Amino acid sequence: MSTQRTAEYLDEELSEQTICDHLAAHPDFFERHSALLSSLRLPHAAGGAVSLVERQVSVLRQKNLKLERQLKELIEVARANGVLATKIHDLALQLFAARDLSATIAAVEEAMRSGFNADQAVLVLFGDPGQFADLDFGRFFRVTERDDKALGPFSTFLKTSTPRCGQIRDSQRNYLFPANAEEVGSVALVPLGQNTDVGFLAIGSVDADRFHPGMSIDFLSRVGDLVSVAIKRH
Repeated sequence: MSTQRTAEYLDEELSEQTICDHLAAHPDFFERHSALLSSLRLPHAAGGAVSLVERQVSVLRQKNLKLERQLKELIEVARANGVLATKIHDLALQLFAARDLSATIAAVEEAMRSGFNADQAVLVLFGDPGQFADLDFGRFFRVTERDDKALGPFSTFLKTSTPRCGQIRDSQRNYLFPANAEEVGSVALVPLGQNTDVGFLAIGSVDADRFHPGMSIDFLSRVGDLVSVAIKRH
């Protein structure tokens, strides 16, 4: 008498991850099972159900809208960068044409006021104030010794060669814009020269978000380079 072993079957429920892994490993699955593809119905956000193909079309449409928005943002950034590049180019031409320090300072002030639409701006140079007594540009131009105690609030910034953007302390704001300190919401501090050895340019805006720590500082660095080289010529 012979005996035959009965096959044992494991009734193991497939996990969702197993199904996902299988579909990912066999991307042609639905091509080989087209009938299944057409019969699948998925819940729709607006109610009811749609086919898998319709759902895929909806997902692709949403992705397309997202890509269009990203493309629009890139175009806007490129256009803004083009405008800034033109303004920096114009400033460079004006600085090259300046025959003395007075004309150089006038070119920088005009660029800040008209070209870059600054609400407030001040150019701080380091040196002996007595040597610049013949230059009068009102609140825009200021000469002070680098070790002036009044510059204490800027001590950390003066050790760097990198522009800083954002909201500044009241003591810094009062020093730079004493007559309009409360109107300034954000400021860009642009060092002039290596380790700010020439001075610095402060650009203020009434908009608290105009200058912020996350913004690109490339164009500010270029402005600083141009202004510092132009000043050193004289």
